[in-house]
Amino acid sequence: MFDVGFSELVVIGIVALIVIGPERLPKVARTVGHLLGRAQRYVSDVKADINREIQLDELKKLQSQVTESARSIEESVKKEYEAARGAVETPAQATVAELQATARALESPAEASPAGQAAAAPAATDPAAQPKA
Repeated sequence: MFDVGFSELVVIGIVALIVIGPERLPKVARTVGHLLGRAQRYVSDVKADINREIQLDELKKLQSQVTESARSIEESVKKEYEAARGAVETPAQATVAELQATARALESPAEASPAGQAAAAPAATDPAAQPKA
């Protein structure tokens, strides 16, 4: 903090001894020591507060980065889900439409010929028409 050597401290001590006197010098030295201790504690508290603020800012930045990464991942997962859904849903809908068309085609000839249905019904109930096992 200060560039004070041993010789400067000796000169300061001798001047203080002459100015203050030998009776009050111990009390003054003790008071100066307490004041310097308070000043050091105050400076260390300020440093600790500054460090906490810096760490808090770093944590906030990290939190925002993590949040942004999570959003990005969520968006990419949604896009992949929609792409996979589209890849599966389109062929499935085409297959369903094809099956429905086939079912309609099979139902249409049976409904068109009621005589064919009437002829098929007695054959099914006639025991002579059924194959023997």
